[in-house]
Amino acid sequence: MTKPFYSAADYRPGDSVGYLIRQLKSSLTRCIEAQIACHGLTDAQWGPMVLIKHRKDSNAAELAQALDVDTGAMTRTLDRLQAKGLIRRTRSQQDRRVVILELTEAGEQAVAKVPAAVAHANNLHLEGFSEVEFAQLRGFLLRMLDSGKRCQAQRPRAER
Repeated sequence: MTKPFYSAADYRPGDSVGYLIRQLKSSLTRCIEAQIACHGLTDAQWGPMVLIKHRKDSNAAELAQALDVDTGAMTRTLDRLQAKGLIRRTRSQQDRRVVILELTEAGEQAVAKVPAAVAHANNLHLEGFSEVEFAQLRGFLLRMLDSGKRCQAQRPRAER
């Protein structure tokens, strides 16, 4: 095993990779929100809409899990999207207990604006990176995510 990069004795949050990633996520979120606000969407709303567009038979529980939010928050977000006329809820023909989420035509038009906003925000944050640096950064982040998955898998089931 390699020497750990951090220890409790000298840990400073501002120097932490996790802290920096969280700050980066916040910066990306603010940038994307500024781009999509004119389309009447918030950060909490565009994520579920993109997933509904690209997944068949999406439901609130799946969206909440995919976006790492609690189901209550997801239900409130979906209520707002439905009130705006951007999604509709229909009962599954196979299982009437399941509610299927679909984009309305207005929802399709709104979600079509999201990729450009996300690409713009990412490109702004990657300004000055070379192709090689971009590939390295992406590779490093994927490695960190893989390590995180192993960590998650090692947790006892009751803690998950």
